[in-house]
Amino acid sequence: MDEVLLRNLTPVVLGVLVRRGVDFAAAEDAVQDALVEAWRVWPADPPRDPRAWLVTVAWRRFLDTARADAARRRREDVVDEEPPPGPVSGVDDTLQLYFLCAHPSLTPSAAVALTLRAVGGLTTRQIARAYLVPEATMAQRISRAKRTVAGVRFDQPGDVATVLRVLYLVFNEGYSGDVDLAAEAIRLTRQLAAAVDHPEVAGLLALMLLHHARRASRTAPDGSLVPLAEQDRRRWDTGLITEGVAILQTALSRDRLGEFQAQAAVAALHADAPTAAETDWVQIVEWYDELVRLTDSPVVRLNRAVAVGEADGPRAGLAALAALDDTVPRHTAVAAYLHERDGDRSTAARLYAEAARKALNLAERDHLTRQAARLNTTPP
Repeated sequence: MDEVLLRNLTPVVLGVLVRRGVDFAAAEDAVQDALVEAWRVWPADPPRDPRAWLVTVAWRRFLDTARADAARRRREDVVDEEPPPGPVSGVDDTLQLYFLCAHPSLTPSAAVALTLRAVGGLTTRQIARAYLVPEATMAQRISRAKRTVAGVRFDQPGDVATVLRVLYLVFNEGYSGDVDLAAEAIRLTRQLAAAVDHPEVAGLLALMLLHHARRASRTAPDGSLVPLAEQDRRRWDTGLITEGVAILQTALSRDRLGEFQAQAAVAALHADAPTAAETDWVQIVEWYDELVRLTDSPVVRLNRAVAVGEADGPRAGLAALAALDDTVPRHTAVAAYLHERDGDRSTAARLYAEAARKALNLAERDHLTRQAARLNTTPP
């Protein structure tokens, strides 16, 4: 395999696709797929014209991806905005693809990344953001995963835990508003719950339903974010909440606690509170303690610091926050919130502005900018 030739041809092929009207990011993904195929095929069957071969394969990969995206959008169009409650019969090809991409030859993290890209329809940038790694790092991870499964027989589907992780990340991306995949993730998780008797599958479905129940209240008419404490709880979907809580209670009764059940328990406590002031923060802290034990995730520890600040006061929350690396996403925003609750408005305003510059999306940036402006322009 002539690595120098491939490196030299990569920008040439990329330029051809861009001139044909392909979006640059999509062109990069298509060229990457073509390079992986070249590594697999060329040693045994080298092409007479490597440039033409790469252009042809990259173009076909782009068309395949475009058709798959169009088909996915058509599936989303026929799904009701609010997923209907109740069991679902049968498992469609999409869920089967999730299992096949979670191949035993891949590490769980590589399988999740590959599935999100190949089946979930997420971009490399969105996947990188979900994993808290640079986009270039995630691109390399996905490329390695593709090389690993090239030529592998897909007769050994992956495990449930990996598929759950993929569905959870797809739902989170849909729930953020960047890609409307939340309903599709719920649909597939319903099918998985109908096919697999596993408490964590039920836990994930309950978590999705409880979060989705609040969707209508998460944004104002102008598109701005509405924090949980300020949401109009009359707009929450009580049907989804009731279903989610019932599913969670059944899962918890089996005494096989997992992280999705614990997260769903936190969501259920928020849903159960008639007002933000009546939230049982002490019990939420206890569930976050369980989540820390199960995952030791820095994001979980960050959320726990917020809960501690609500249960035991802002200074206790700041003490919990001080134990965390300040590079954890939204660390600065949490610090701003806790400082404001502690009465230090000037520090809070500065931190809100700093957090806005680090925000992961436009809606979040605008919200944090408004928070900083509010503290800078209104009297104490």
